[in-house]
Amino acid sequence: MKKIEVLGPGCARCKKTAEEVRRALSSIGLAEGRDFSLEKIEKPTEIAARGVLMTPGVIVDGKIVSTGKIPTHGDIISWIE
Repeated sequence: MKKIEVLGPGCARCKKTAEEVRRALSSIGLAEGRDFSLEKIEKPTEIAARGVLMTPGVIVDGKIVSTGKIPTHGDIISWIE
């Protein structure tokens, strides 16, 4: 199971990023809870501890894959495949 973390203070861009991750993974037949877990990290100290300086940030299995932007559908798929 892939572990995906979306990092940000709870702003609209961060919420949109989490929605886009769910939408993209669902489009390729992956289900949350079965194929991936999605956790939203909102505490500034936890965000900084993970090395993300600009939000929204996305971490997949411990690796930072995106910071400072809402990722595209294609970006998200490429992180998983």
